[in-house]
Amino acid sequence: MHAITISEPGGPEALVWGEVPDPVAGEGEVLVEVVASAVNRADIMQRQGFYDPPPGASRYPGLECSGRITGIGPGVSGWSVGDEVCALLAGGGYAEKVAVPAGQLLPVPAGIDLKQAAALPEVVCTVWSNVFMVAHLRPAETLLVHGGSSGIGTMAIQLAKAVGAKVAVTAGTKEKLDYCAELGADILINYREQDFVAELQQATGGAGADVILDNMGAKYLDRNVQALAVNGRLAIIGMQGGIKAELNIATLLGKRAAISATSLRARPLGEKAAIVAAVREHVWPLIEGGHIRPVVDRELPMSEAGTAHQVLEDSGHIGKVLLVAP
Repeated sequence: MHAITISEPGGPEALVWGEVPDPVAGEGEVLVEVVASAVNRADIMQRQGFYDPPPGASRYPGLECSGRITGIGPGVSGWSVGDEVCALLAGGGYAEKVAVPAGQLLPVPAGIDLKQAAALPEVVCTVWSNVFMVAHLRPAETLLVHGGSSGIGTMAIQLAKAVGAKVAVTAGTKEKLDYCAELGADILINYREQDFVAELQQATGGAGADVILDNMGAKYLDRNVQALAVNGRLAIIGMQGGIKAELNIATLLGKRAAISATSLRARPLGEKAAIVAAVREHVWPLIEGGHIRPVVDRELPMSEAGTAHQVLEDSGHIGKVLLVAP
């Protein structure tokens, strides 16, 4: 088969489409013929040499895919050859075939194109696990999403609105904010021109955000805590703004607030399977009912993964960028 390999860390040109050995479905795994994968910030970090796959995972980038099952490993039940699926991966999505733990498979939702289903697993599992399973967003609460026009952001807006929450977003252009509004965002903040803490306080009558989904990390830590409501919850899922920052514990204590920080890729198989099962139970009916949809900016051939990475690094997209296998 062919896959995207990384001979050594570097820029987008480090991604090379070449021939590699076929994967084999092991105990508890299925083999999926990949139709499409999607690009995530974690893939860029891996390409740059900052985010190695966990032990035992494929060395090829790609944290989600869609396709058809072509082989069943020992100990797998409930799936058959020919089933159309999408999958959460620890790696290997930028390839023509990938071996997937059965607990990380999802059926393609009714009404969703097989290719576009590749845009779902990583973002839905990330948003559901952090915003709902950890931060427990409830109806009528306010969620602040940083990077509202990203793949994560566009899914977070839709899910939060589906449960009856109010949504605030930050983004860097009017075009991106307008798109967030189309998805249902109530409070639109241009982070290049506005102070998100002040804007959020004004829009909520001084209350702040009950839950904040943050992809920036250190750069926003202090301001995120300032923006939290009493009993607020800050969920950190990224480090685009650095890894070290000072925190005023007195402010945190005064708000009786909580901070969580999670990653999905390196979690044990059982934890991933539990998240995937929760997503299938709670989110798949919303997708099949037409309340939520994947947001896809563009599709590129998988051999042009370097171009796709450049699009993300330039922030020249809204939603997800897909890589389509030959």
